[in-house]
Amino acid sequence: MSIKNEIVYLATPYSHPELAVQRLRFEQVSRLAAELMSRGVYVYSPISHTHPIAMAGYLPTGWDFWEAHNRTMLSRCDRLVVYMQDGWEESVGVAAEIAMAEEFGLPIEYLEA
Repeated sequence: MSIKNEIVYLATPYSHPELAVQRLRFEQVSRLAAELMSRGVYVYSPISHTHPIAMAGYLPTGWDFWEAHNRTMLSRCDRLVVYMQDGWEESVGVAAEIAMAEEFGLPIEYLEA
């Protein structure tokens, strides 16, 4: 991925009944975001950026709470990258982010986990 001066929205699954799975997903996507950033890619990762805020502020972690926030952030991005972690195909949030990106006319890229 050689995207310069674009803001990439990095979509991944997050919600899961087991908190350990949520934490693992957060850690995996944060490592990927760091890798991309080290290559000069400007990344907004809703999970990496909002998980710590949700934990610190005792905020809900579900899509219902974060949908408007994520829509606003995605509308300001140049590209959607879907990180295909386990569960991405069943994720309500990822499906909604893909639909939003299509609505906004953004390019969508799928990245193997």
